[in-house]
Formats: sequence, structure tokens, C-alpha cells
Amino acid sequence: MEVTSVTNGIIIDHVPAGTALKVLSYLRIDPTANRLALIMNTSSQRYGSKDIIKIEGDRNIDLAALGFLARQASVCIVRGGRIVEKVKPPLPEHLVNVIACKKPRCVTGSEPGIDQAFHLAHSDRQEYRCDYCDEEAEL
Repeated sequence: MEVTSVTNGIIIDHVPAGTALKVLSYLRIDPTANRLALIMNTSSQRYGSKDIIKIEGDRNIDLAALGFLARQASVCIVRGGRIVEKVKPPLPEHLVNVIACKKPRCVTGSEPGIDQAFHLAHSDRQEYRCDYCDEEAEL
């Protein structure tokens, strides 16, 4: 199988194996509207296996969402066929409209227009809690 290199775009490497489609969904990247390649369950010396997402064209991605979903991922910015910048997504202190609160009585589910906001409660466990009801976040 051959996947060509990206001339101008983004490469998201070291995505946990089997989660590339979920990452695309959370990053709000429509596979039908963007030229991209998904390489899933490829070998990785560091993690055993990984996914890689290659997106052609200028595109901004939400590094906070990526840091929440795939902490070990790295983002390479490619211009003219060369990597010009490599970024590790930070573990975000605050997430807005990335995930939704699962608690049925939370105000975010009953009141339209309220942002789904979560804060980092424990960085070592990567635990996020709802700003309104303090329910622990679930992926």
C-alpha cells in the first residue's frame, strides 16, 4: 500500500491505534469534504501500534481537543513537501464544546445555548469535570 506524502497540510502522528475516526469526529473534520489519508494500526516502535492522519491543504485544528483525545499525538505542519513545524498538543486546562456532559439533569442538556464546558480536575489522571454539575467527563 502506498500513501503519498503531503505537499501542504498537516500530519497528525502517534494517534492511539484505532481512534483516528473518533479524532476526526471530535476535531470536526469531515472526511468527505477534505482530502486526507488515514493510516490505521500501523507499527510504532514507541507505542506498538498507532494511527496516522494526513490532511492536505491549509487547515486549523483544535489542539486542545487533540490534547484531550490523543495526548501522545504530534502535529507536523507541512509546507512545500517539508515539515516546517512540529507541535505536541498540550493537556488543556479547559475544554469548551468538545465533549458533552452525560448527566441527564445538567443545565447544559436542558438549556439551549449553554456551552459544554469542562475543567481539568486531575492532570495525572487526565480527569475532566463539568463546570456546571461537576460530573466526570466520558469519551
